Amino acid sequence: MSKSATARADSFAVYRRLITYVKPHSRLLAMAVVAMVVYAASSTGFAALMQPMLDGSFVERDSDSIMFVPIMIVFVFLCRGVAGFVSTYLMASIGWSVVTHIRRQLFDKYLAMPTARYDTTSTGDLISRVTFNVRNIATVAAECLTILVRDSLTIIGLLCLMVYHSWKLSLGFLILGPVVATIIYLVSGRFRRISRGIQESMGEVASVIEEAVEGQRLVKVFGGQRYEQDQFEKVNQRNRSQNLKHTITSAASSPAIQFLVAIALALIVYLSSSGVLVGQITVGVFMSFITAMMMLFAPLKQLTMVNAKIQAGIAAGESVFEILDADSELDKGTKTLQSDAIGFQFQQVNFSYRDDKPVLRDISIDVNVGETVALVGGSGSGKSTIANLLPRLYDISDGSILINGTDIRDYTLHSLRAHISYVGQDVVLFNDTVLANIAYGQMHGMSRERVVEACRKAHAHGFIESLGEGYDTVVGENGVMLSGGQRQRLAIARAILKDAPLLILDEATSALDTESERAVQSGLSALMKDRTTLVIAHRLSTIENADRIHVMDEGSIVETGTHSQLIDNNGYYAFLHSGHSNLVRTEESSSTDGDSRKPLAM
Repeated sequence: MSKSATARADSFAVYRRLITYVKPHSRLLAMAVVAMVVYAASSTGFAALMQPMLDGSFVERDSDSIMFVPIMIVFVFLCRGVAGFVSTYLMASIGWSVVTHIRRQLFDKYLAMPTARYDTTSTGDLISRVTFNVRNIATVAAECLTILVRDSLTIIGLLCLMVYHSWKLSLGFLILGPVVATIIYLVSGRFRRISRGIQESMGEVASVIEEAVEGQRLVKVFGGQRYEQDQFEKVNQRNRSQNLKHTITSAASSPAIQFLVAIALALIVYLSSSGVLVGQITVGVFMSFITAMMMLFAPLKQLTMVNAKIQAGIAAGESVFEILDADSELDKGTKTLQSDAIGFQFQQVNFSYRDDKPVLRDISIDVNVGETVALVGGSGSGKSTIANLLPRLYDISDGSILINGTDIRDYTLHSLRAHISYVGQDVVLFNDTVLANIAYGQMHGMSRERVVEACRKAHAHGFIESLGEGYDTVVGENGVMLSGGQRQRLAIARAILKDAPLLILDEATSALDTESERAVQSGLSALMKDRTTLVIAHRLSTIENADRIHVMDEGSIVETGTHSQLIDNNGYYAFLHSGHSNLVRTEESSSTDGDSRKPLAM
């Protein structure tokens, strides 16, 4: 099969899949089709009224025709108006239902997508698919379907009337059908290619805007306005170019078809007035024929233009279905983790984000129930990657990770993650109230008293009470209304409220000043008591009391022991602790393991 044939087959498969979203609304669709039939019949009826109006009312002065025709004109346009409104409303209702359904499917898919997919896909592209692309799909499901059905019925009705009046005159018009079909076929592929380009460029525009808005403080401080303007100008101009190509193709194809119709009209007028057919039809019949033919222009134009919308919808469908058909997080676990005491082991774990870039090499860690184990090392050494592997945000490529002696892949994702709390350096807060941000997810619905208690332990209650509306204060997008230390304490309160047996602290006190850190550290100490805790730290003073410290470098564990043992060894840890540097070998490590991943948000 040729590439063009394969593309047509794929497009037809996408279109058929798009139409399946309309099937649940079959009753509304049937009602809409009935209204469209009435609409098409009213158009044909108006053209048919030209014959009795001219022949009966004006030529023969028939009194019945004089009374009948005006009444029928009013009735025809009343039916046309009501049918047009009903069909438009019903199809719009179906279209927006399709939009709502597909957007819900996409959003659910986003929540279930593997973390690795987010690492390789821009946020702007994902947002564009939900907003712009899905709207194009709805156009196919509603607007295009309306045009295809209603205008096709109108054309059929008008053509039948024309053939009824004179099949000879109609023949000149009907021979244009294959020519029109050829033009539509030729421009279909171009419309689809351009539509894909438009959707890609919209994703790029959204991505650049999103990055500039999120990083607006950095842009201002480092004077990056000109650079961001240049970046936006590139993607904005590409989007403009793609849309202009779409407009040119549409604007050229529609007049070409209309020009062919005009040639047919001119030929019919010539044949009718030259004497070849004069005498075989009356003035009323001729005007009825010409009226029907003129009324064909509007639905023909719609049908020629709808092709561009269909191709845009098919291209949008391809991009949306590419996400919907992608693999979700792998969850083949059948066991439910129910223990309140957690111990875990890494057994010769190897991992890489990309096949050619190993991040962890032969990692073995054994943590007993209730122990506090710390990971230290330069940036890019693999510490945060280990934290990401425990809740299975990524799956290892070699080795095994055990919790209470069972491979974590044997547990369901829900039960595994329900037993893990996390506090990271980059705090994730939602544009909601303080209360909703702390009692988030599985803690939703917990009593205010328990939330307040957790905040007291995290030493957050005092500043929360000083906010305008206390626990009901909206914190803004990602907590923009709060300081870094305040956001950190809310994250700690959220972890305290979750009360999970396994706790991950990834630079949990890095954003706090000395006084706040001292206050929060006591809350963390209470939280860590009788819990298994994994601590990641650059500030080595915070992990001196850990049961065991693993020192990492370039994805490997190079030293293990207690604080005093490692100091006595006078190795890499002692070098870091001496204050010479806590970013040793950062440049080399960063280039090999790429350990800067998006933070957990539990």
